[in-house]
Amino acid sequence: MKYVIASDIHGSAYYCRLLKERFEEEGAQKLLLLGDLLYHGARNALPREYSTLETAAILNSMKERILCVRGNCDSDVDTMVLEFPITAAYALLPVGKKTLVLTHGHNEYARLGKDDVLVNGHFHVPAFELRGGVRYVNCGSVSIPKENSPHAYLVLEGETLVWKDVETGKEFMRHSLSE
Repeated sequence: MKYVIASDIHGSAYYCRLLKERFEEEGAQKLLLLGDLLYHGARNALPREYSTLETAAILNSMKERILCVRGNCDSDVDTMVLEFPITAAYALLPVGKKTLVLTHGHNEYARLGKDDVLVNGHFHVPAFELRGGVRYVNCGSVSIPKENSPHAYLVLEGETLVWKDVETGKEFMRHSLSE
């Protein structure tokens, strides 16, 4: 199965439209959203074309294909305009012999085993590294990237992870979960 993993849309209708276009171009079966969908957060500038209602409408048009976990900027009020669940603290996704633990990243919710891979957003910087014996992956941010990283999303197909620029669709990093 092919997945697109994205985080930190922060209410940008512009980048949400691009994410939807990339998702459709990828031919992925599911869009895994790692939180911070509508609100931009007190420490972030307003993202391009900030519109929570338009962003919600774009996401709602894909609701049957979305799996989402809650971010630190997501609130109970957001559940009133989104037509899919967003309140899960984490989700588990089996991939081969590994389990991906999908979180937003602002809290630790689950104990990780040696074959687990922690996948999150929150920090807005794409990453693939070993941390304390556990594989750590960050998909980056769709609308408010940090540390000069691109507006990013992640594609998971089999055990291959590919980071892409949401504006161009071009690959900028690739790793295997078996590395």
